[in-house]
Amino acid sequence: MPPRAAQRGGRGTGRGGTPRGGASRGPQSAGRGGAGVGPAVIAPASHVKTIGVKRDGTLGFGQAGRVIQVQVNAFEASLPESTIHHYDVVTPDALPARVNLAIIKTLQADVAPHIFTPRGAYDGRKNLFCTTQLRLGPNGDEGFDVPLAQTNGGTNPTQAPRVFKVKLTYVATINPELLRRFINGQQSHDDEATTAITACNVALRMEPNLNFPFNTRSFFIEQLERKNIGGGIELWRGLFQSLRPTYEKMFVNVDIATGMMYKRGPLLDLCLEIIRDAPGGPTGNINPLLLSSDHGLPAHIPLQIERFIKGVQVVVETTGNGKKRVVRSVTKVGAHKLTFDHNGTQMTVAQYFNQRLGRPLRYPTVLCVEVGRNALVPLEVCMVPPGQIMRKQIPAHKTKDVLAFSTKKPEERFRIIEQGIQYLNYGQSEYIRSFGMGIKTANGPMVVPGRVLNPPKLHYGNKLQVTPRDGSWNMAGKKLYKPCGVIKEWVIVVYENPRRFRQEQVDGLVHGLVAEANNLGMKFEHKEPVLVFENGNGNVGAQLKAAGQRVFQTKRVPPTLFVVVLPEGGDEIYTRVKHFGDFTQGVATQCLKSGKCSGARAQYWANVLLKINVKLGGINSIPDPSLASSLADPAKATVVMGADVIHPAPGAEGRPSFTALVSSVDLNCSKYVATDRVQEGRQEIIADMKEMVISGLQNYIGYRKAVERVANPKPQRLIFFRDGVSEGQFSQVIESGPFSTIFALVALAEGDMADCKVTFVVVGKRHHLRFNAINPGDRDRSGNAPAGLVVDRIGHPVEFDFYLQSQGGLLGTSRSSHYSVLHDDNKFTADALQALSFSLCHVYARATRSVSIPAPVYYADIVCARAKTHYNPEHGGMLSDSASLSSGQAASNLATFQQHFARPSAYAQKNMYFSVSPVRCSADSC
Repeated sequence: MPPRAAQRGGRGTGRGGTPRGGASRGPQSAGRGGAGVGPAVIAPASHVKTIGVKRDGTLGFGQAGRVIQVQVNAFEASLPESTIHHYDVVTPDALPARVNLAIIKTLQADVAPHIFTPRGAYDGRKNLFCTTQLRLGPNGDEGFDVPLAQTNGGTNPTQAPRVFKVKLTYVATINPELLRRFINGQQSHDDEATTAITACNVALRMEPNLNFPFNTRSFFIEQLERKNIGGGIELWRGLFQSLRPTYEKMFVNVDIATGMMYKRGPLLDLCLEIIRDAPGGPTGNINPLLLSSDHGLPAHIPLQIERFIKGVQVVVETTGNGKKRVVRSVTKVGAHKLTFDHNGTQMTVAQYFNQRLGRPLRYPTVLCVEVGRNALVPLEVCMVPPGQIMRKQIPAHKTKDVLAFSTKKPEERFRIIEQGIQYLNYGQSEYIRSFGMGIKTANGPMVVPGRVLNPPKLHYGNKLQVTPRDGSWNMAGKKLYKPCGVIKEWVIVVYENPRRFRQEQVDGLVHGLVAEANNLGMKFEHKEPVLVFENGNGNVGAQLKAAGQRVFQTKRVPPTLFVVVLPEGGDEIYTRVKHFGDFTQGVATQCLKSGKCSGARAQYWANVLLKINVKLGGINSIPDPSLASSLADPAKATVVMGADVIHPAPGAEGRPSFTALVSSVDLNCSKYVATDRVQEGRQEIIADMKEMVISGLQNYIGYRKAVERVANPKPQRLIFFRDGVSEGQFSQVIESGPFSTIFALVALAEGDMADCKVTFVVVGKRHHLRFNAINPGDRDRSGNAPAGLVVDRIGHPVEFDFYLQSQGGLLGTSRSSHYSVLHDDNKFTADALQALSFSLCHVYARATRSVSIPAPVYYADIVCARAKTHYNPEHGGMLSDSASLSSGQAASNLATFQQHFARPSAYAQKNMYFSVSPVRCSADSC
């Protein structure tokens, strides 16, 4: 078992939750020079135990591809020299981390400085790490009374400080030698190693956490950059940092971060900004009387403001001591109508503050806020101190502003990181010094070797081969590898206003689809489909069914395709269309946004037809088998699967998680089918893994028998990609993943498939490593390292992993995906698995670009995101934000969600109905 304090609150690196990584030994990975792919690496010792697959010396590193040098947002760190003593900290429950830090800082500096010399590093929760053993009680524990001023700034001699009871208990002593053994491949990544890395990270973060606003692993510095984006929000530039192990060294990963803060200044001004900048809000300068209860205040305004400012700290003008009070709620009437008993006399809030201020309120009819314990205060006497992090979702209308602030090209990103290093204060931190650590920043970020893999050739119709360039290609002059059958009957249903989508737009839509279909090898039998205009406020399912009946009455056959034109903001209509097509009726539907398809060019229609083709059973392209690690080798018939889980939004209680598994069904691993389930909320392990794998295998066998005419389509290999798993969950996933998969294979075929070899890989993008090509000639047009960059000399010290940047750059700095191999019966070399993974990033059917993760994982993500379309939207929308669910009735809630989770139609069970996600359709078509 892990040390008690680490279990209760510690956040470690590596297996404790931070992505692993590092740089290889030698001149190739230090400073700014070097060539080659790194020196030979000795395999981990035989006694070293791993959770995933153990790296096999030099065979665990790839050699294929063109070698380039890349800068990494990381700085080499020396190992701690001091012995570390670990203590469990017990403070009053439910205190914010910043308050806990203030308590422990006071304990060490004022209450018991003779015990804490030098001072220990504290994580703000349960763990204290010291480099001297504390002189505590005989049982290794001791309690302390720690007085903390209640003013949070300023002084108030008339108010006694609040006393907090703190208890420290000795847990363990950590010898830093085990870290040296770990990075040299002589020590397993066990609980001791995890706790040692956690301790170093706590020391690393202690100084900035005391001096700047912070969250878990980032802190924010207004001097670095600050921007007001309106709506009561200002953005601060920040830095993320994490100490991580690699082969024979440690390094600190430093990345830029964005902090969303409440705008400083008068609370009244902040509230007015919220109203003015909200969608549909008033324009120009607005009068504070807009928030007056005597001037026709709309009922939703107080609720809108309360949702935004609840939890913010304010300083009340009349308090005079800088004390911060927390906003609890917003009143519905002004200060002149709110009364309370003051020394036996009834008076209004306005009258009270007139006396305290010695002047009348400027806006007595404006709303008040409730702060602290039932104190009502007018908005105009409250000030918002700077540096308060908004722990809420980004308002939808501010997403673009936040993305614009956060998105930086590689050169600028690395410049900001180097500029921000001065605020990390590594050399001056008493905590880092006491640990005996050092961070090498003088020569700038580390440089490591990377390799650019050759892209796979893609096969289209008429035996045409295409070689992607910078992660993209186009459809000009190409025919689909396997077009769907003739589209006999189809129908167009328009939900846009007929005055905005006139007959000329309809004619352009029909001509664009039909003409480009001919170019791609597809065929529409009729050029005059049934056309229907409908109102999206009606019953969309019934409207679509009626449109289909019109086709049947005229042609005596039902339509095989519904083309639906959506207005701007037609998300609800979209959900209804997909529920009708995928679950109710079992027919392909293609939604288009009216603004995008009006006057669209041939490339747009080609992209739309890529989706239509796979929805109707076609295959757009296949990767060249010779460059895909023999994915299509009949002697090694391969099934590729991808799985993902999506969880409810923060604060959404009583709601489930949705799981999806997508599986290839053809020899070339280009056609996929999906199965999905509902399970307990926020549970990362897929509960129905066995049943979902069996479903995928049955689809594979059925398709290859019926379509590819293979008599005995028994797969020899199963390659399983899993998304969204943190490293701390690898053990759980491996227990429920590859081994249950093998069991499912045996159960399905009564032992006939027991020889099928399984490879299980976790693909993650939630890491902070970024790469910047040193040579400008090695960059693509966006300034990023090219598509196909693989870096495997910066991984786990003993386990098989690598970073692959498979996509071409667009905006900002491209993020690679981190591949961790947890199980590998197929004994892939690094080159083979890297080539296979890169190849699968090119078979995403709806795009002529390589994507950032293998297509089956991408598809699984889309199926999860579309889970709400399983529920009948005409029955109230179980997943709407307004739906009230009890977190205390989780079992009954889950049963209800499972009961109403519609089974996919026979069409959806056999076709790629999921060729785009609702989120991504906002930029194009869906």
